[in-house]
Amino acid sequence: MAKLKTPVSQLVAEARSAIEEIETSDAIKLLDDDSVQIVDLRDIRERQRSGFIPGSFHCPRGMAEFWVDPDSPYFKDIFATDKKFVFHCASGWRSALTVQTLNRMGFEAAHIKDGFIDWEKNGGPVEQVTEKK
Repeated sequence: MAKLKTPVSQLVAEARSAIEEIETSDAIKLLDDDSVQIVDLRDIRERQRSGFIPGSFHCPRGMAEFWVDPDSPYFKDIFATDKKFVFHCASGWRSALTVQTLNRMGFEAAHIKDGFIDWEKNGGPVEQVTEKK
């Protein structure tokens, strides 16, 4: 296999230098702020396995651009609210790339720098997925 022209680690580093990153301890403090909406980009299986941040909105990474664009047939009304949107994934790589793209689209957002794994390590509250009956 040929060497990649730009490795993903470089893409993430470039994204991180261009976006708003929120430290985990500061993100935990935002949890009770009604003007903030945390958005979970992880795969549904990650949420089921590891739990999720209480009150977070699940938006699979592959749909983020489509769900925030009011001209898209997939637009979700939650993204039309006047809130600060803070995205996260497991470790901050996917969310950095996503937030960079959304910002380029004109949708202002930030991300939790070190993701859900660090959220858990720092004692952030976690809700578990309950089985549907």
